[in-house]
Amino acid sequence: MTDVPFVRASGTPFAVGHAHGAALAGRLRGFLDDGLTRLDRLLPAPRGLAELAPAIDAHRAVIEEDVPALAEEVRGLAAGAGLTEREAWLLQVRREVLGYSKIPTMGDCTTYGRAADGVLAQTVDLNGDLDDQIAVLHVAGRAGPDALVLSFGGLLGYLGVNSAGLAVGLNLVLGGDWTPGVPPYLAIRHLLDTARGAAEAVELLRGMRLSSSRSLTLLDGDELLWVEVLDGELRTHRAPETVHANHFLHPDFTPSDELNPFAANSSHRRHAACAERLASLPPAADAESHFAVLAAPPIRVPDHGDVRRERTVAAVVLDPAAGTLHLRPGDPALTTTRTFHLTPTAAPAAS
Repeated sequence: MTDVPFVRASGTPFAVGHAHGAALAGRLRGFLDDGLTRLDRLLPAPRGLAELAPAIDAHRAVIEEDVPALAEEVRGLAAGAGLTEREAWLLQVRREVLGYSKIPTMGDCTTYGRAADGVLAQTVDLNGDLDDQIAVLHVAGRAGPDALVLSFGGLLGYLGVNSAGLAVGLNLVLGGDWTPGVPPYLAIRHLLDTARGAAEAVELLRGMRLSSSRSLTLLDGDELLWVEVLDGELRTHRAPETVHANHFLHPDFTPSDELNPFAANSSHRRHAACAERLASLPPAADAESHFAVLAAPPIRVPDHGDVRRERTVAAVVLDPAAGTLHLRPGDPALTTTRTFHLTPTAAPAAS
């Protein structure tokens, strides 16, 4: 896979959303028409947009209050792509609508940070065969930092870096009640738009009504930490090196972990393998060395041919000091690296 759209957008939130939607209009229309973003193949039974509308609108109401600039950007996305506003909102809250179940799974992201190298790296493990929906967004021209964002299927955010030197990654952790609120993907975009460091990002998270459980890993020039979210509560851990998979690590939250035994075994196995490989990685390792960690099993989860099962659909190495996002789209063992830059004059480079 080499076709990764790189969308540059600037100006007002509506203008940013409009540019994003216009650039990917055909792709987003096709995604919505493919079993309603493939939800028909992932949910126990197909549910039309009208049936999902109350859940979508409940999330929308909180997002409009807590992060109104992103709500305006969703309006622009709809206009630029020729979608209804509810379709554009479904693209933002699709994962929240899907919810979580305790079925056996093989993986859902492994993330690590290394403060000495200034690197945050992770796999992206998703179901729904979403590697054909990858895009990279460069968002500029606002009061806050510029942002370089990995996106899937019209999402305004997923993970990325900003021009203030902050990188944000994430992992799914399962617990508590998932309620109408700001999806963590959009919360991450808000952090990249606003925060100038990890400490400020944590405070911004405390001020949002987050919809679901997640772990975020934050790296800036001064500190590296992960922050776990459960039922609106946050717990953090700072260290020179961090590894996070899909089980809760903070002792306050581990009793609430809802991972099924199969998923828990996978998560612990990936966590241990990642920690071992990170310990053997030489100082100042380059992006390709980090991809070697991410592209090997069990951290890389292969495609088993079942759209309902998570697999590795991308791997990223973030260098916030340089303002770069290194990406291997699709299976990282089978694809080459593309590098995206915050510098406006730089073009994506393949290696």
